[in-house]
Amino acid sequence: MNKKKDLLLIFTRNPELGKCKTRLAAKIGDVTALEIYEFLLAHTAGITKSLKAEKCVYYSENIWTNDVWDDQTFKKEVQKGADLGQRMLRAFEHGFDIGFEKIIIIGSDMYDLSQTDLEEAFEKLETHSFVVGPAEDGGYYLLGMTSLKKKVFHNKSWGTETVLSNTMKDLKDEKVFILPTKNDVDHYEDIKDVEAFRPYLKHIKE
Repeated sequence: MNKKKDLLLIFTRNPELGKCKTRLAAKIGDVTALEIYEFLLAHTAGITKSLKAEKCVYYSENIWTNDVWDDQTFKKEVQKGADLGQRMLRAFEHGFDIGFEKIIIIGSDMYDLSQTDLEEAFEKLETHSFVVGPAEDGGYYLLGMTSLKKKVFHNKSWGTETVLSNTMKDLKDEKVFILPTKNDVDHYEDIKDVEAFRPYLKHIKE
């Protein structure tokens, strides 16, 4: 993989109390939700730092330095746009404008994701125009493309179970590789049986 041609976009929320993982926090409280989100950020930084691609973290609010995203490894930007679709579109547009040929976007809260998964996604873009990683909740955890298709970012009810199906309709005439379905972390049920999260959940009553 040519380092200059592959770009990984990582969308993240600034980890602040009461502002992240709100659906999860409704069950386990803001403090524990923040601890789990920070754990997930560290996991995502860990699986991406050695990836042979340029990496850019897009923060929800403002750029933080000396955080889990090492300033030498990750470029840093702020998300811009009225909704998630606009923010992702602008990030992809910028990447293609500066010359990248394969661009993949992920969030920062997928415990189920590995460096190998990301390497496979970039590899599939050698022979496919798009790669999609479906999430169990009806969204997607990964989207990759070799040229910009703006319509995938328009007219979506972001955060709902219709996102994946509507995105696939937009891509019905394209060569798309579908990655294995994975579970992202939004609700207590997503983590309650996962060993890695047990230390954070000792105080939770079922």
